[in-house]
Amino acid sequence: MSLESVRAFFAQRAPDIAIIETPDSSATVAQAAAAHGVEPARIAKTLSLRIGDRVVLVVARGDARLDNRKARAALGGKPRMLDADEVAAITGHPIGGVCPFGLATPLPVYCDVSLGAFDEVVPAAGSTHSAVRIAPERMAALTDAEWVDVCQDFAGQETRGQDPGA
Repeated sequence: MSLESVRAFFAQRAPDIAIIETPDSSATVAQAAAAHGVEPARIAKTLSLRIGDRVVLVVARGDARLDNRKARAALGGKPRMLDADEVAAITGHPIGGVCPFGLATPLPVYCDVSLGAFDEVVPAAGSTHSAVRIAPERMAALTDAEWVDVCQDFAGQETRGQDPGA
């Protein structure tokens, strides 16, 4: 069902974007990078977080780590990761296939500015064997995401000269 909900999402909102299915698992950042022939940083991982009584999704580059101080300030409370059962029940996607597309429950989506370093990223597409290639700005537009700075800084991190929050 999860892959199918993502297919329906793209059929309706962006029919030009193809879902890539691989025989190899892409459940972890390292596996996804190997399966899609990209560096781990280009994998757009989706974090499912509880902030007080709200659940939100944060999409960040694959090698990013959440900065709790920044996340608390940007999201309005202390973030806690959901467990696998909560993730599946709320998003409709299994761990390793979680993405901001085709959600079972409408959720606020945030894209971390770390994604701005890339012209194209590879987020999952609802299963541990599927993904899409998409520009970060387009992913944010399709999911009505808000740009935030919630991850630890990288030495030499760039955002390709644009303001992803503009």
